Amino acid sequence: MEPATPTDAKASGLLDGVPRQRSRCAASTGDMDGTPVPISPAKALRVPRVRRLLPTPTGTPFTFGFAVVLALTSLLVADAAPSFVHALHQGSSTDVAHLVRTPMLVLLTSALWIAGGIVTPYAVLFLLVLTALERRIGGARTAVVFLTGHILATLATEVPVGLAVLVGHLPDSSLHRMDYGISFGVATCVGALAGLVSPWVRWPLVVLFGGMLIEDLIAFTDPLTNWGHVFSLAIGLALWPVVRRWRGTLSR
Repeated sequence: MEPATPTDAKASGLLDGVPRQRSRCAASTGDMDGTPVPISPAKALRVPRVRRLLPTPTGTPFTFGFAVVLALTSLLVADAAPSFVHALHQGSSTDVAHLVRTPMLVLLTSALWIAGGIVTPYAVLFLLVLTALERRIGGARTAVVFLTGHILATLATEVPVGLAVLVGHLPDSSLHRMDYGISFGVATCVGALAGLVSPWVRWPLVVLFGGMLIEDLIAFTDPLTNWGHVFSLAIGLALWPVVRRWRGTLSR
């Protein structure tokens, strides 16, 4: 190899001052020589974290499938004749009369409707809370938590109505009180999820959501439903030992 001439050295020095061209791929992921360029953690995690807030068919199949069903029933309510919708709601109602005749049927079908429509706060809570809960304990266990709150809170509010009618404190029409929706199950899932998050999220969540339920109860606009929400939250809080054990087995 021939020794470098002064001219070559001069040209090399000039070239050293010219910035190297970076490929399109290197501009986004690293230098031309393969050295990675650091990416802000916030920028790298922003999109995945946002996506994890909502249900997906593969990540949270129970919540996603349930959300699709609720969306379809909500579209049906919006487009069908009011008399037909009323008949469907009446047939799914967990009032005392239906609980005596077809308890399993109405306890399940009553959770296929969103009382008040798809834009209600409980519809938003459904998506966010059940997604977060399912990612921590799995779909089948999330379904158990939801149904536990839905069923127990329904019985806790409707059985006293039946007893009150039996002893003459309420009229017979109370046996046919319309009762359907997802709010009892969602409130239970809120309580259960609180036991799985960090304390700085847990206690504000419990205080804010519980305070909202107490405020509704004080307003006394729908006492049975409002008491049902309080019972549902309490059921979710009582499930902390169970859901924490489930999360531990899921992470192994």
